[in-house]
Amino acid sequence: MSGLLALLDDVAGIAKVAAASVDDVVAAAGKAGAKTAGVIIDDAAVTPKYVQGFAPARELPIIWRIARGSVFNKIVLLLPVALLLANFAPWLITPLLMIGGSYLCFEGAEKIFHVLFPHGSHAIDEDMNVRDPGHLEEQKVKGAIKTDFILSAEIMTIALAAIEAPNLWMQAATLAVVGIGVTVAVYGSVALIVKMDDVGLFLANNAPTPVGRGLGRGLVKAMPGVMKTLSIVGTAAMLWVGGSIIIHGMEVLGFGWLGHHIHDWAYAIGLSVSDGWVGAVEWISKAAMDGVFGLAWGFVLIPVATKVIGPLLSKKTATH
Repeated sequence: MSGLLALLDDVAGIAKVAAASVDDVVAAAGKAGAKTAGVIIDDAAVTPKYVQGFAPARELPIIWRIARGSVFNKIVLLLPVALLLANFAPWLITPLLMIGGSYLCFEGAEKIFHVLFPHGSHAIDEDMNVRDPGHLEEQKVKGAIKTDFILSAEIMTIALAAIEAPNLWMQAATLAVVGIGVTVAVYGSVALIVKMDDVGLFLANNAPTPVGRGLGRGLVKAMPGVMKTLSIVGTAAMLWVGGSIIIHGMEVLGFGWLGHHIHDWAYAIGLSVSDGWVGAVEWISKAAMDGVFGLAWGFVLIPVATKVIGPLLSKKTATH
C-alpha cells in the first residue's frame, strides 16, 4: 500500500509540473503572439485577394488549402529552422529576414508598377487564363503560400525573440502554439471576410424583416469595395513590413543611420499635434516612411528580379 501511495504521489507531482508547463507555454504564447500583432494584421489583409475572381463555392476550399500550407510553413519548415538558428547560428537570422523583407518589397512594388505602367506579359496571361480555373487556382494558392512563408517567418522570429523559455522544448511548444493560434486567427478572419457577400445575399433573400433584408443588400453592395480596399491595404502592408524589416536589419548590422533618421522624423511629426494623438501620429508617420522606403527598394529590385534572377532561375529550371 505504501508503494502505491508513493507512486500516486509521484504521478501527482508529475501532473503538477506538466500543468505548470502548460500554463507557462500558454502565457509565453500569449505574450509572444501580442508582439506579432502588426504582422498578423498584414497577413489577414494580404490573403483575401487570393480568392478574388473565383466562384463562391471555391472560396472556402482555397482558404483551407492556404491555411494548411501556412501551418506547414510555420510548424514543419520554420519552427525547426528558427530553433536551430536561435541556438546555433543566431547571426544568420537578420540576413535571412532581410531577404524575406526584400521579397515583400518587390511584390508590393511590382503591383504598384503594373498599376502605374500597365503592360502585358505572355507568361502572366497564361498563368491567369480563366479558361483553366484549376490552373489559376493552383497558381493563386502557390502564390499565397509563398507570401505566407515570408510573413510566417517574420511572425515566428518575432515570437521567438519574445519568448523567455528555460529550455529548447519550451521554446518549441510556445512557437507551435503561436503558429497554430496565428493561423486560426488570420484565416478564420479571412474566411469571414470573403463570405460576407454570401451572408448578405442570404439575408437579402431570406431575412424576415425589411431591416434585415436591407442589411443584406448593403453587405452585397459594399463587399466589392471592401475587397478592393483590402487588396490596397495588403499591398501597403507588404511594403510597410518589408521596409521595416530591411531598416531594422540595417540597424542590427551596424547601419542605423536611416532607422535613426526615420525615428527622429516621426518623433518630430508626432510632437506637432495635440498630446492625445502624439503616439498614433508618430506610429503612422514611421510606418509610412518605412513603406516609402520599401516601395523605393522594391522598385530597385524589379529590374534585378526580372532581368537577372528570373532568367537565371528559368534557365536552371529548363536545364533540369
